[in-house]
Amino acid sequence: MASASSLTLGPAMRILKLAAAQIETPLGDLDANLRKHLDVIAEARAAGAQVLVFPELSLVGHSGGREATRLALRMDHPALRELSRASGPMLTIVGGVEEAAGALFFNSAFGLTGERVAFVYRKINLATYGRLEDGKFYGTGTSISLHPIGMEWHASVMICADLWNPGLVHWAALSGTNLLLAPISSAREAVGDEFDNREGWAINARFHAMTYGFPLVLANRVGREGELTFWGGSRILGPAGNTLAQAEDREALIVTDIDYEAVRQARFLLPTVRDGAATLLARAFTRLAEGTPS
Repeated sequence: MASASSLTLGPAMRILKLAAAQIETPLGDLDANLRKHLDVIAEARAAGAQVLVFPELSLVGHSGGREATRLALRMDHPALRELSRASGPMLTIVGGVEEAAGALFFNSAFGLTGERVAFVYRKINLATYGRLEDGKFYGTGTSISLHPIGMEWHASVMICADLWNPGLVHWAALSGTNLLLAPISSAREAVGDEFDNREGWAINARFHAMTYGFPLVLANRVGREGELTFWGGSRILGPAGNTLAQAEDREALIVTDIDYEAVRQARFLLPTVRDGAATLLARAFTRLAEGTPS
């Protein structure tokens, strides 16, 4: 079941100004990354952004899970409080290693707005293949949360490999998501030489935006970490799968407007969410879980 939490961006915002922060994040240097986040937040607010998305694990670096006991953030961590205050009414998504009750660690995205940590999303599809090691360090998230922004918009966060599980995106869409925020940490070498990660993400993001008729904010990192080269390519897509803004292979902040009317038109023309067959799929997946697929 998706949960909901009310954000503080105001009741009537049919047009949202969306932003993606494409940055380089030094591994394990929380102080340096915090300063960079504060600078980008100030820039985004000056540009009028109402929603800002940083990359996956943006506060700690791609391989931060290896040092989880040193880098993990609790919900009341001073860095999150400082970022929340800086964000003010803007919804800012930052990534880090979360330490939850019982000394459990998660690859999480923190939603900051109204000078507080409004919600946390824990990555569900832990990538443990190629050069990716999520499953070694993190617990598995168990829910997709829905976060109202004003009266019209309902945002969900999905982290990187979550978008490569079609069932998770379908779940989010049928739960009411009409704005998908996607922090990722994608390197050219992450999966293998025969897999074009950059082109794969271009197809993946466009497919989901167009299929479900929702704007999609994809924020990736740049730079190198060990043997991994991060290719950037952050983008904001409209609900027809069209690219509204895209970054090159360097640090950048991209900003664009999206009108709720575009969502209405896209979902009228291609009613995937309306025809999502939730009841039928629930029965089918129950049978699969019970070992009786037919």
